[in-house]
Amino acid sequence: MKKLFLPLAICASLFTSQAMAAETDPQQLLKNTESKVIEWRRHLHQNPELGNREFETAKYIEKHLRALGLEVETGIAHTGLVGLLRGAKPGPTVALRADMDALPVTEKTDVPFASKVRTTYQGKEVGVMHACGHDTHVAMLMGAAEVLANLRDELTGNVLFIFQPAEEGAPEGEEGGAELMLKEGLFKKYKPNVVLGQHVTSSLPVGVVGYRSGPMMAAADEFRITIHGRQTHGSRPWGGVDPIVAAAQVVMGTQAIVSRQIDITKEPAVISYGRIDGGVRNNIIPDSVYLNGTIRNFDMDNRTEIFKRLKTTAQLIAESSGASADVEILEGYPVTINNAELTEMALPILRSVVGDKRVVEVPKVTGAEDFSYFANEVPGFFYFLGVTPEGQDPSKAPSNHSPLFYVDESALRKGTEILTLLTLDYMANYKE
Repeated sequence: MKKLFLPLAICASLFTSQAMAAETDPQQLLKNTESKVIEWRRHLHQNPELGNREFETAKYIEKHLRALGLEVETGIAHTGLVGLLRGAKPGPTVALRADMDALPVTEKTDVPFASKVRTTYQGKEVGVMHACGHDTHVAMLMGAAEVLANLRDELTGNVLFIFQPAEEGAPEGEEGGAELMLKEGLFKKYKPNVVLGQHVTSSLPVGVVGYRSGPMMAAADEFRITIHGRQTHGSRPWGGVDPIVAAAQVVMGTQAIVSRQIDITKEPAVISYGRIDGGVRNNIIPDSVYLNGTIRNFDMDNRTEIFKRLKTTAQLIAESSGASADVEILEGYPVTINNAELTEMALPILRSVVGDKRVVEVPKVTGAEDFSYFANEVPGFFYFLGVTPEGQDPSKAPSNHSPLFYVDESALRKGTEILTLLTLDYMANYKE
């Protein structure tokens, strides 16, 4: 028996060492988590909720975070929540963010876990769908939380997992999203050093990652202009003040702001009108005309200048016709800016996960993201994860927000891995 004891002890020791090594090997942990991430994503996809109404989504995430032993805080910005993972050793706090809300879109895909959910939105019954991929963002962050929680004894720092509501915008009359989370003191309390985020996109093939240093996504602001004239008969326009003609001149005149008054060699910008509403009958010149549009740009100083010039131009053109103009600008999401140093740090990780040729610098995107609020507070890095299946032309694939938006789920392992490795790499290279 004594002769057998030593070899058995050695075998047991070797087995224990191998098991411990497997438990702290990120790649093995990622492999073990892959099927769970897909399962979580499908559950979330089948049970979508609109912004500021992500009650069940938050409960689903909370249960997972608590099971991992994280410190969990709920009810942030209505339905948002965070999980704090404290590493065994001192170091920085890395914030990882995923958005949770779905869209008022009726799903038309034929996947077996397609959403059948319906709800009321702005007084109308609508379908609800994760047509922008936020279900994948949540699932991948849940996966990264599981992997990193298993590595807590190796972590030199903390990880803050942010599950954010209402990225697509809060319901009318409500606040929400990243801006409200910050307003309620999220970063003041947890003091992250950096924030990282990702977004799936059908504009890139699966396995391809898109990045850009500096301004990446535009600021998005809304404007509302009401031109006040004086109603008269259409046969006698001189008997009143025609707000329709004044409105047409305002539409054309404000286009000169970008083309002639803003230095677009600095950063591009665009002013677009999406709605013109005035009059009820062909032979009645109305009292007023309502104009509604959007401003997109990539420079916060240019943004301020455009606001000022839009008001001045609209008001003076209206006055030149004998009319007047009320101009209201509703500030939306600011420019999403990737920190240059973080971007350089991230590139080797991105290439190690998907390959050198599958990491591509993407053009500026005139869409907007409220991740920008977080990245305005601390250095941030945001990237795109391709989800269009191999063999399909991404330029022809249903876009984000389409009822046919489709995700190749093989991308989820890559996204989970990138979040995990970026966190570990930042901690390993952190210097105060």
